[in-house]
Amino acid sequence: MKSLFHLAIHVTDLDQARRFYGDILGCTEGRLTDSWVDFDFFGHQLSLHLGQPFATTRTGKVGDHMVMMPHMGVVLALPDWLALADRLQSHGVEFDIPPVIRFQGEPGEQRTMFFFDPSGNPIEVKGFADFEGLFAS
Repeated sequence: MKSLFHLAIHVTDLDQARRFYGDILGCTEGRLTDSWVDFDFFGHQLSLHLGQPFATTRTGKVGDHMVMMPHMGVVLALPDWLALADRLQSHGVEFDIPPVIRFQGEPGEQRTMFFFDPSGNPIEVKGFADFEGLFAS
C-alpha cells in the first residue's frame, strides 16, 4: 500500500516559516489561517501550527554521526537532492550535518544533510541514486 504522509508540527513564527519552506525549500504553500499554514512538502502534507516546537536531543547514532531526535525529512532522487543541496547553500542555510555520503559502497548508500528550520525543527533530506536502496540491509 502506498500513501502520502501528513505531519503537523509547531513553529514560532508563521511568516518566517512561510519564507523558509516556500522561498528556500521551494515548497508550495496551501491553506493558510492566522495560526497555521499547509505546505506541499515534496509531495506530502506538512502543516505548520503556531506553538512551541518539540524538544530534540542529539541521541540518534547513525553511521559516524549523532543526529537530532526526533527529526522529520524526505527522501529524494539523487539529482533532486543535489539541486536542493545547492539551493540551500546558495541561500546560506547553516547545516547541522553538511551534505555527505553515508554508507558508501554498502547496501543503502545515500546522501544526507541535516539543517534546522527557523523554529529549530531538525530536518534531514536523504538522496538515493536508486530508491531500492532505501530499505536495503
